[in-house]
Amino acid sequence: MNSFKNKKILLIICGGIAAYKSLELIRSLKKNGTQVKTILTKSATEFVTKLSVSSLSQEKVYTDLFDHELESEMSHIKLSRWADLILICPATANTISKLSKGKADDLASTVVIASNKQIFIVPAMNVRMWEHASNKENVLKLKQYGYKFIGPEIGDMACGEYGEGKMVDPYNIILFLEKYFLNQSSNKKFKALITAGPTIEPIDPVRFITNYSSGKQGYEIAKSFSDNGFDTTLISGPTYLEPPENMKTIKVKTAGEMYDETIKRLPVDVAVFTAAVSDYKITNYSKEKIKKKKDLTLKLELNKDILEYVSKNNYLRPKIVVGFAAETNDINLNAKYKLNKKNCDLMIVNDVSKKETGFGSDFNEVTIFYNDNKNEKLKKMHKANIANEIVERLISKLN
Repeated sequence: MNSFKNKKILLIICGGIAAYKSLELIRSLKKNGTQVKTILTKSATEFVTKLSVSSLSQEKVYTDLFDHELESEMSHIKLSRWADLILICPATANTISKLSKGKADDLASTVVIASNKQIFIVPAMNVRMWEHASNKENVLKLKQYGYKFIGPEIGDMACGEYGEGKMVDPYNIILFLEKYFLNQSSNKKFKALITAGPTIEPIDPVRFITNYSSGKQGYEIAKSFSDNGFDTTLISGPTYLEPPENMKTIKVKTAGEMYDETIKRLPVDVAVFTAAVSDYKITNYSKEKIKKKKDLTLKLELNKDILEYVSKNNYLRPKIVVGFAAETNDINLNAKYKLNKKNCDLMIVNDVSKKETGFGSDFNEVTIFYNDNKNEKLKKMHKANIANEIVERLISKLN
């Protein structure tokens, strides 16, 4: 099966000595039935010509943001929407820096910033440039934005030095993209459901009880599933986060509403319960605002445990059920207990007492407990990267 056939790739070529390799890449993509449109940055034209690129791609080559022909024929917005993915190859340190800062001062950067498609970056630069602290920071930021990096490799460079920074060979780029398209195609048959954020339980029309969950980790997991081709549904409690694109997002407030919406969406292939659902709800809810007094007694009753109910329901149970546990002490002991009690396939636990990885942080550090008594620790990294690591493991279990 040719996963490239009828695919559309927008190739952005930047100005580096490795730019000549992009010609071989275009030839291979075309041979596999891919439609390739190209953008050359101003400096790229110093290394490869528009004529050679257009001859191989059999398409117009775009260079200028203020090209009147371009604006009448296809705006930078339409160009960014046309592609199935955007491939920046080779990507220079300058381009990586520009994109990490959201700078859009030429056609290439404007198209990338305006795009809603997956973006792949193939770096190519001197080893010292690649290892420079500012470049590492820029790469990390782009990974957090969801950009995927292919390479670089370690090897001999045109400048005569040796180290990491060498552009990945075009053949291996093709293999990487082939795997991406295959995953997109094979995962389309799968449905994923993710719960995220806190829930609230009203005390009166003004007040409620809740928790500190931001929903960030759940949203990143939902995005990762969607990026990998899953039919994805996100059920979210109240957060300040923007609903992710390319998935169904259902907003709820209370634990009861989250339970109802979850049951409606089953069955699915995999369910990941990251939401910090309120354990209790108010039994003596007041329809009028409670006036301030010295003492106030609230009567609470347990909410239904959504994770446990779904995981133990043979009819509704997804193929894979993943629970999340936010703990402050006896982390491993509590995680193992919840894994078994709630009949999960995986229980992922994080220590929310740590400020740098706790509620509201952009970073996380988790341990994955499996139902075969194995466990695996993921070091501190951005929640987007944690999400990708988790989803990668779940895909391997499904396929």
